[in-house]
Amino acid sequence: MKETIGKIQKHCFNLQAGGSVNTSTNLVKAERLPNTQTRLEVFYNATFEAVLIHEQGKILDVNPAAEILFGYSTDELIGRSLLDVAAVPSHETIRQRLRSPSDQPFEAIALRKDKTTFIAEVAAKSILYQGRLVRAASVRDITERKEAEERVKKSEEKNRALLNAIPDLMFIFSKDGKYLDFKAEKASDLIVPPDEIVGKLLCELMPTDVAQLFMHHIERAISTRETQNLEYHLHLNGTKRYWEARLVSLGEEEVVAIVREITQRKQVEEALRVSEEKFKKAFSSSPESITISTVKDGRYIDVNETFLDISGYTREQVIGHNLTELQIWVNPEERLQVIKLLQEHGAVRNQEYEFRKQSGEVVIGLFSAEIINLGGEECLLTVGNDITERKQAEIQQRMTQKRDRLLAETLGRIRSSLNLEQILNTTVEEVRSFLQADRVFIGHADGNGKGKVIVESVNSNYPSILGWVLDDESSLAGLRTMFEENCVRMVEDTSKVQVPKAIASYHNDYQVKSVLAVPISVHGQGLLGALIVNQCSSSRRWEPMEIDLLEQLGTQVAIAIQQASLFNQVQALNANLECQVQERTAQLEQKIEEVQELYQLKDIFLHAVSHDLRTPIVGGLLVLQNLLMTNRHEQLAISHQQKTIPVPRSILERMIQSSDRQLRLINSLLEVHTSDVRGVLLHREPTQIGSLVQAIVEDFELLCAKNHAILTNQVQGELPSVNADPLQLRRVFENLLTNALNHNPPGLKMTIKATVENQMMRCTIEDDGVGMSQEMCDRAFELYARGSQARRSTGIGLGLYLCQQIIIAHGGEIGVISSPGDGATFWFTLPLDESFDCGY
Repeated sequence: MKETIGKIQKHCFNLQAGGSVNTSTNLVKAERLPNTQTRLEVFYNATFEAVLIHEQGKILDVNPAAEILFGYSTDELIGRSLLDVAAVPSHETIRQRLRSPSDQPFEAIALRKDKTTFIAEVAAKSILYQGRLVRAASVRDITERKEAEERVKKSEEKNRALLNAIPDLMFIFSKDGKYLDFKAEKASDLIVPPDEIVGKLLCELMPTDVAQLFMHHIERAISTRETQNLEYHLHLNGTKRYWEARLVSLGEEEVVAIVREITQRKQVEEALRVSEEKFKKAFSSSPESITISTVKDGRYIDVNETFLDISGYTREQVIGHNLTELQIWVNPEERLQVIKLLQEHGAVRNQEYEFRKQSGEVVIGLFSAEIINLGGEECLLTVGNDITERKQAEIQQRMTQKRDRLLAETLGRIRSSLNLEQILNTTVEEVRSFLQADRVFIGHADGNGKGKVIVESVNSNYPSILGWVLDDESSLAGLRTMFEENCVRMVEDTSKVQVPKAIASYHNDYQVKSVLAVPISVHGQGLLGALIVNQCSSSRRWEPMEIDLLEQLGTQVAIAIQQASLFNQVQALNANLECQVQERTAQLEQKIEEVQELYQLKDIFLHAVSHDLRTPIVGGLLVLQNLLMTNRHEQLAISHQQKTIPVPRSILERMIQSSDRQLRLINSLLEVHTSDVRGVLLHREPTQIGSLVQAIVEDFELLCAKNHAILTNQVQGELPSVNADPLQLRRVFENLLTNALNHNPPGLKMTIKATVENQMMRCTIEDDGVGMSQEMCDRAFELYARGSQARRSTGIGLGLYLCQQIIIAHGGEIGVISSPGDGATFWFTLPLDESFDCGY
C-alpha cells in the first residue's frame, strides 16, 4: 500500500513541477571545445542557465542568461563579488565553497538587483580562461521546483495522516479479483494472517457467495466509473460480523475498496426491529386508545383498534386526515396547551379533556402524551381512556351531595330567618347554580286573579322576567287547576307543545326552550305561586333528581311564605305606630337642618359681603384722607379763600377701580339672584371658540404681566362652532382665569385647550399652581364657597357659581380636577352648533 501511494505521489510531483531542462551537460560539452573566443560565445548563447566566471569569488565574465536572472548588465556584474548576488544567509556557504572548491551542486539564496531573492541551484567547475585557471558557476532558479516539492511533501503528509486516521480496512484489487495491497489496523479484522493476503484471489480467501458479490461490484465499478456499495457478513473467530464495502475504480485495471464493520449497527437495527414488532403488538392489542399524529398539523399517522372502536371512525377515515377535518377535540385550543406543556415538561400525564366521536357524542378521556420523532418529524404519541361513565357517576354523586346540602341549607335558613325576600332570592340563585339553568323565578298568585314574578335569578345573556304579570284568566285558571292537583309541569321542548296564547307569548318573548315548574301551596290557603326553571339556550331533558329537588324546595318555600306571613302580621301591628313616630321625627330633624343651613349660609354671606363691599369703600376713604393730609400744609400758605385741592390722575383711577369693583360685586349678587329665580338669559349664536379665546388671551396680557403669569393658547382655529352666548361664554373664561390668578402666587403658567368629544366641545384651563384638595374640588362651584389660599381677597364665591349657572344654561357640564401641589384643570363642555357637520 505504501509503495502504491508513493507512485501516485511521485507522479503528481512530476506533473506539478513540470519538465525542466538540465543544461549542465551543455557546460561539459563546452569545456571540450577549443579555448577560444568562439567557444565562449557558443557557451554563453547555448545555455539557459546563468553562468558566472569568477576567480576567488570575483566575477570576471557572465553570459546573457545571468543578466536576465539577476537583473544586472554584464558591465555591472563584472568586478563584483559573488557575495553581492547572494543573500546574507548564504554568504557563509559560498565562502566555504570558495575555500574548498567542489564540483558537487549546492543550493543557495540568490539576490537580484531589485533586492528580490530566489532559490538557486549552483554547480561550479574549473576552466581555463585567458590563460588562467578559474571557476565557471552555473546558476539555475529552482524556486518553483522547491515550492512544488514542498506542496507535494505537505500533500503526502496530509494524505498519510488521513489514511492513518481512517479506522476502516482498505484493499486494492485487480480487475480479476487479486489482492494487490491492503491496510488494516488490527489483524483480528482479517480473515487470514496479513502476510497471506497480497497476491491471493478473492475466491481463495472469501466464501464463494461473498467473493462472487465482490467480483460483480468490481466489474461494475470499473465499467461504470461509479462508486459501488455492498454489505456482507463473515464468521471470524466464531463470531458473525457484518461489513460494508465501498468500491471505487483506479483506472481500468484496479479498484480500491474501503471496508467498515457495521456489526454494531446491524445489532441495533435488529434490536429496533424486535422493539418495533413488540410495540406494534402492544399498540394494536392495547385496551387503551393510542394514536400517533404530527405535532405540526395534527395529521394522523396511525391509530389502534381501541381508538376506532371508541371514536366510531374507520381506519381509512382517520389515517392521513388532521384534527381540523375530524374535529376530534371539542376545544381545539386545549391541544395547543398540551403541545406547550410537552415542550416545557417533556410529557403530559392523566389530564382530562373532552373529545368528539363521529356521531357527535362528546366523551371524556383521561389523556397522556409524549413527543416522539418519526423519520425526522415531531409526532405526538397519545394514550387515552374513556372515563365518561366514571365522570358521570362522579357528577351524579356530587349533584346528590349538593342537592342534599342545598335542601338542608334552605331548611336551616327558613328555621333561623324570617326575612322572606332574602330566603326567596337565595333559593332561586342556588337552584339556578345547581341546575345550571338560564333562569329560575318564583311567581306569586294574588287574590285578584293575576300572577306576578316576584324574585328571579337569570343569566345575563337573556332578558329578565322580574315583574312580569300574567293576567290572562283562562291561562291562569289552567295553571292553577294543574298545580292544585300537585302536578309538576315539565316541558322538554316548548316548540312541540300547544299552550294558551299568553303562555306562548311568554315562551317567545323570554326565549324559553324548556320549562320545569312545581307549585308553592300552603294547606288551607291553596296555591300561593310556583317555583319555575327555564332553559333558554336549548331544549333539555329534566332528570328525576332535578324534579325531586324542585318539589322539595317548593314545599320548603311554601313553609317559609306561611311563616313569614304570620311574622309580618305581628310586625305590621308593631311597626305601624313606630313608622308614624319615625316619620314625624324625620320631618322635624329635616326642618331643623334646613334652618341651621340657612343660618350658616347667612353668616357666611354677611361676612363675605361686608368684607368685599367694605374693602373698596375703605380704600376710597383712605385715599381721600391722605389727599387732605398731604395738602393741609400747602393750604397754610394759600389764601383761605382757595378751597380747591389738586388731585393726581392715578388717585382718580384707583378710586374708579374701587367703585368698579364694588359695582361688579353688587351686579354679581343681582345676577346670582336673577339666575336662581329666572335662570341665565342667553342670546345664542354660532360662536368660534378659537377666535373668542384668542381675544380673551390678548385682553389678559396686562393682567398676566402684572402677576408675572404666562397664558398659552392651544386652541386650534379649525374647531367647529358652538351654539352659545359669546358674552356669557367670555365671562366663564374670564372668571376661571381670574380665579386662577387670585388663588395662586405670581409666576403661574396657564394653558387653554379645546377638543371635540362625543358631539360636545370640551374646553380646559390648566395651571401649575398650588392645586386644591378633593374636598375643595367638590365644593368649588357652590354659592359663597371660597378658596382658603386666596391671597388678595376673601371673596364671596360668586365667580365659579356663575360659571356653573352659565354652562348649565347652555346644556353643558363644568368641573375641576386637582390635587394639592399639582395645579388645577377646570373643564366645561358645550353643545356643537347643530348646523355643523358632525363628521369632524
